Amino acid sequence: MSLLHQLGRLHLQHHHRTVNVATCNALFFSSPQSTFNPRCTYCTCLDPDITSTNCTSSALAYSSSQSVVRRVCSLVCQSYCQQQNHFRRTRPSLNLLIEPGNLTPEQAISVVASLVDEAGSMVALSFFYWAIRFVEFRHFMRFYIVSCASLIANSNLERANEVIQCMVRNFAEIGKFKDAVSMVIEMQNQGLVPSTLTLNCVVRVAAEMGLLEIAENMFDEMSARGVPPDSSSFKLMVVAYCRTGRIAEADRWLSGMLASGFLVDNATCTLIISRFCENGYVNRALWLFGKMREMGFTPNIINFTSMIDGLCRRGSIKQAFELLEEMVRKGWKPNVYTHTTLIDSLCKMGWTEKAFRLFLKLVRSDNYKPNVYTYTAMISGYCREDKLNRAEMLLSRMEEQGLVPNTNTYTTLISGYCKVGNFDRAYEMMDQMGKKGFTPNICTYNTIVDGLCKKGRVQEAYKLLQISSKHGLQADIVTYNILISEHCNKAETRQALRLVCKMLKIGLTPDMHLYTTLIAAFGRQKKMTESEKIFDDSIKHGLIPTKETYTSMICGYCRVGDSSQAVILFQRMSEHGCVPDSFTYCALISGLCKDGKLDEAQRFYAVMIDKGLSPCEVTRVTLSYEYCKKDEASTAMAVLDRLDKKLWIRTVKTLVRKLCSERKIDMAALFLHKLIDKDQNLDHITLTAFTTACYDSNKYSHVSEISERISKGIG
Repeated sequence: MSLLHQLGRLHLQHHHRTVNVATCNALFFSSPQSTFNPRCTYCTCLDPDITSTNCTSSALAYSSSQSVVRRVCSLVCQSYCQQQNHFRRTRPSLNLLIEPGNLTPEQAISVVASLVDEAGSMVALSFFYWAIRFVEFRHFMRFYIVSCASLIANSNLERANEVIQCMVRNFAEIGKFKDAVSMVIEMQNQGLVPSTLTLNCVVRVAAEMGLLEIAENMFDEMSARGVPPDSSSFKLMVVAYCRTGRIAEADRWLSGMLASGFLVDNATCTLIISRFCENGYVNRALWLFGKMREMGFTPNIINFTSMIDGLCRRGSIKQAFELLEEMVRKGWKPNVYTHTTLIDSLCKMGWTEKAFRLFLKLVRSDNYKPNVYTYTAMISGYCREDKLNRAEMLLSRMEEQGLVPNTNTYTTLISGYCKVGNFDRAYEMMDQMGKKGFTPNICTYNTIVDGLCKKGRVQEAYKLLQISSKHGLQADIVTYNILISEHCNKAETRQALRLVCKMLKIGLTPDMHLYTTLIAAFGRQKKMTESEKIFDDSIKHGLIPTKETYTSMICGYCRVGDSSQAVILFQRMSEHGCVPDSFTYCALISGLCKDGKLDEAQRFYAVMIDKGLSPCEVTRVTLSYEYCKKDEASTAMAVLDRLDKKLWIRTVKTLVRKLCSERKIDMAALFLHKLIDKDQNLDHITLTAFTTACYDSNKYSHVSEISERISKGIG
């Protein structure tokens, strides 16, 4: 038996004392006589236990109820006609004619069913939309079912779908979304083919509620039920995954959308590009940008600016300016937001003067002028370079232009003063904020707390946080990260863990940065058991380890001499989409060298070079020195030969000094001769170290040979 039929039987049972079978069926399936002219032969009541007295009493109650139904139907028709038969979903005039409290949900069901049959779908829908504004009808499932069934019987499937969409949205409000979804499927068994709009409505609500599994299932249900997904269907899935930060899944849906021949609109394109770039998928965003244009999409200034912002986030300034030039060629003039993005990026790259030239160009522009964000970006750039006088000058200029600095502007300046250790001026700026009507937020306090911690004034930082608490501010995840990092840097892991417990008590969840800080701290103390527990705990809580997390774990294992476990973890990095950088490789290579696994270390070294990564000097010297210790000078030479000339010279100089300090004079002489072949201008420090070591070891011949080569200028 279908769910709809079960509900029908419940409705029959509820009314069996007043209405016969024909009347109840009419109520559900919109018989013309079921409401305005009900024909009830009370003696045909199905319940044998009902006496004639009770039946007569029930008949009177039924008659009264039907009187209400008829009166309401009449008022609805009157209201609808007064509005010139123009359908509107909101019908305030009904409030003056009908009191919701005087109408029961059961009577409302009768009204809507009667109106569909007697006055038409549009009049019935005017009552329907009026009724669902009130909670007693809004969340009454049978009201939707009867309304939908009546419209189906009237062959108005479009409006029936409309009713179902309302049900989905309204039942999601009270946590009964899954019940509504079940009813959507059930209604198809009753003759209502769900429209794409209806199923998209389910997908949309599921996505908004974060129920992405239900959204995906409904998407699959569309194709299975012969309702092909449209561009909106794909768009809903792409946007849902973008907003939850699950970029890989968003990319999968985006690929499906493009493969189906659908274009992304401007607003969605901007969102996708922004989220992809924020999560490091800049190349993929660029590909999408190009692919969309190939398919006929015309990007606007917002799309271009979003892509420029993504390139700037990655540090691809040159590419960002190339895209800017293309944008101008296409006829789009960069606005203040485009310029602000470029200025902010240039400042972050340390090119403040270039940023200022662009800033001046904006100042002189007739169309666009710098806004608060532009000034703040420029102020931030000067603060990074400790040019605080210029930063304050810009603040004054900003106010002269009638722009009001915001909390972020002041916080940026405060951060600059904390960086140089001028906390008196930082506190003055905080007071100035208050006088200008701005209340310092927790970000402002965090800036000073961070500065104090970096200067070793931790107790003062704690006192400042107590003051912020008195002002109604609560420490956030950033605050705890600052304090925990400081304690970890001082190897005070107990205090750090106490702060973590305090965080959890107030409802703050540690992020991956905090977990990485703790992992690194325990790794430095060679407590890898604790590091492993923290690493596993972060994954258990749904966090994704970063490249820094893995590098910290690898460093820890190498520190305790467990390079095998370090290699295993290195190979696991790809599971979480982490790509090892030069620090990761160098840490692993150093650990393998420490364990005497030179051939394995050399393999990782070769892979690193092949990937275009530059090994640090410590790694270069360590690997080549370990081969020298084994009297494998040729292998050590091979390790260094893949370096460019500048790095090779610097590494060999350091290696020679190290060999001299270990009294490996013959090996040092071999590398020194190679060095002179490439660079006759031997520095004084290396030559002195070699000469001293030779005299101390009574190997004067090496000194003579080197001196002769240098004096003759033999290359």
